[in-house]
Amino acid sequence: MRQILKLFVVVFFFSCNDSKIIPADELLVDGLKEPVEIVRDKWGINHIYAKNQHDLFYAQGYAAAADRLFQFEIWRRQATGTVAEILGERELNRDIGTRLFKFRGDMTTEMNHYHDDGVEIITAYTDGVNAYIESILKTPEKLPIEFKILDIQPQKWTPEVVISRHQGLLGNIGQELQIGRAVAKLGEEMVKDLYWFHPKEPDLTIDPSINTDLLSDDILALYNAYRKPVKFLKDDIVPAYQNTKEKEMVLSLNESKNDSLSIGSNNWVIRGDRMADGNTYMANDPHRTIAIPSLRYMNHLVAPGWNVIGGGEPEIPGISIGHNEYGSWGLTVFRTDGEDLYVYELNPKNPNQYKYKGNWEDMTHISETIKVKGRNDSIVNLSYTKHGPVTHIDTENNVAYAVRCAWLEPGGSPYLASLRMDQAKSWEEFREACNYSHIPGENMIWADKKGNIGWQAVGIAPIRKNFSGLVPIPGDGRYEWDGYLPIVEKPNGFNPKEGFLATANQNVTPDNFNRWDAIGFSWADPYRGDRVNEVLGENKKMTMEDMKALQVDYLSIPARILVPMLKGIAFMDKAVEAKEKMTNWDYRLEPNSISAAIYVAWENQIKRMANEKFIPVEVKGIVPGIQMTRIMEWLKTPDAKFGANPILGRNKFLSDAFSNGVDDLEKSLGTDMNLWQYGQKKNKHTYMQHALSEVVNDTTRTLLDLGPLPRGGNSYTPGSTGGNLKQSSGASFRMIVNTGDWDAAVGSNSPGQSGNPDSPFYSNLFESWAKDEYFPIYYSRSKIDSVAITTKKLIPLKK
Repeated sequence: MRQILKLFVVVFFFSCNDSKIIPADELLVDGLKEPVEIVRDKWGINHIYAKNQHDLFYAQGYAAAADRLFQFEIWRRQATGTVAEILGERELNRDIGTRLFKFRGDMTTEMNHYHDDGVEIITAYTDGVNAYIESILKTPEKLPIEFKILDIQPQKWTPEVVISRHQGLLGNIGQELQIGRAVAKLGEEMVKDLYWFHPKEPDLTIDPSINTDLLSDDILALYNAYRKPVKFLKDDIVPAYQNTKEKEMVLSLNESKNDSLSIGSNNWVIRGDRMADGNTYMANDPHRTIAIPSLRYMNHLVAPGWNVIGGGEPEIPGISIGHNEYGSWGLTVFRTDGEDLYVYELNPKNPNQYKYKGNWEDMTHISETIKVKGRNDSIVNLSYTKHGPVTHIDTENNVAYAVRCAWLEPGGSPYLASLRMDQAKSWEEFREACNYSHIPGENMIWADKKGNIGWQAVGIAPIRKNFSGLVPIPGDGRYEWDGYLPIVEKPNGFNPKEGFLATANQNVTPDNFNRWDAIGFSWADPYRGDRVNEVLGENKKMTMEDMKALQVDYLSIPARILVPMLKGIAFMDKAVEAKEKMTNWDYRLEPNSISAAIYVAWENQIKRMANEKFIPVEVKGIVPGIQMTRIMEWLKTPDAKFGANPILGRNKFLSDAFSNGVDDLEKSLGTDMNLWQYGQKKNKHTYMQHALSEVVNDTTRTLLDLGPLPRGGNSYTPGSTGGNLKQSSGASFRMIVNTGDWDAAVGSNSPGQSGNPDSPFYSNLFESWAKDEYFPIYYSRSKIDSVAITTKKLIPLKK
């Protein structure tokens, strides 16, 4: 019923519109200097036209809050450490962790790091958010349904909410502790064999002063609590909305959600002489969690000095991926290690003191009061060393642990430095803007109207002269950072002879780079990047259609390597027929492909069995899994791991995995192999669950959840859909820009621009996204007006 109602609303808009704008809806708001016009196109993008910078960002905040109010409220609570106020004592550790890792430096310095007018921009943005909150609270019955379900109301924002680091891609502190625990049990060489460290070999020596037996303690409990997604329970919500069933089975295929290696992105820029129309192109599809609402939010911001369109995170002013009238840019993750775990000896006579350079130093403390639903306020004491927040104190063993975070320096808020990029007029100006981009570590790419293409790795990068940053270290002063590498000295490129630059989270550090003391050792598998480079390197002129096809390309390089290994292996029973299905397959993980379903079931068994066989029992539960590239190395050149006869042992391993995969498909899809299509409800699909989905009743869930719809691809295809059969990560947002024709840009953003289930823009992009379709992202006013659905005018309230 909801979908029919939404369709009616959208059709009504379209029929009334008939390529003309509906009469303006004027709203009086307090805080504007001059009127602002917000034109909404039929895909849900707000095109904001302001007469000055202040009003532009005020209006961006107002419009974004109107679309994403519940998302904004949960973000605000995560950022301020006030989740326990609505969810009770189980969220107390989250709030303690949030306050422990709060940025506590000078806010003027912080905001002006992101832009010379950062104070004005960020404050105007939060004023706009607050203006919308004030407006909606005059008619609280119009609040989105989530507020009614939880019986809460949105509260005001401050700039501190915008600059929060809580949802950033921050560093590797969890992996650092994990590796330290593994080294303590197995030794350095065995750990190096299990992990795929490159391009250099790290030093995993644990300093003998560290008692490794204690590393098994829950040292990072406060950090992990601060970083985890908010999860709702049935008792959190109003009884009328509660799920009353004993156990609700949600469509999940009982999937593991350990999909971290799938979180990544693709981007590339290509020079005009490689394109059929002679223009440079930029393509970007960041891969993050697939969720309702979308992680990304699209805007068009127009004012004197500003004309930028694209996507970003809704709670942050500006555009992080997009274009202005001069050039276009995008991002992927460039792994940068901005965190270290320090271990301290405590003074047995005074546990508030830790040893540093031979002396006892006092920890500093901050007291915080945290409101907790259902009980008295909690007063907590936060402790800090010279290096940073203390996450664990063990007074019995006189040991403490603290996390040093590069992202607690000014400028550590994710993506906010994009504000400088939004106004870049040339590669030189763009690269200068990159110098302010501290978090996350990224590959920023640029393509401009003059025909230039460029790449600059960004992210604040500690220089470690005498350690790798991959295991815990003593905090006694012997292991210190030697400052930070200037961002423009990180890897970069400009107008290469190949005619293109591409990154996909794999190691792209040039061999001749000489600052390895500021480069990490852990990278994504190379298969997406290899496939992108393969296609872009073909000797042909490319088109926009080729760019689209590559962003959603489902060819699996691991399949191209593994399937030929089946040739000499004999099978029995159902596996014989399954093997025949692999003959003449094109290695593409397309929806409806039976071969793709068989292959993915096999690949999943290869990974499961490799983890079971090769991860020693001592570190099971510590080492989360072996990276696919490492497994593939072992399979391509088998050694004694597979027994006295490595080839025979390897083949038996592959045979058993294949048969197990076939058994899995038979159990989940039935005995008829003709029904084993990849991309279906019982196999690879997308099903978007709202954060409240599992605790609300069926009627409410129908309003909130979307899907299922079939999907193709997996973690290792450029069209990345993650490693789970129920897609939990991938590209919800895509953009491709032709710098010779700004109106030719295309994109996708699922499931819609709005987070309000009652909005026609809540799910209007979901089906087209699942089908790998694009919509135009218009830039010129005439084109925008031709597809406009509504126009709103924000008028200053005269006092």
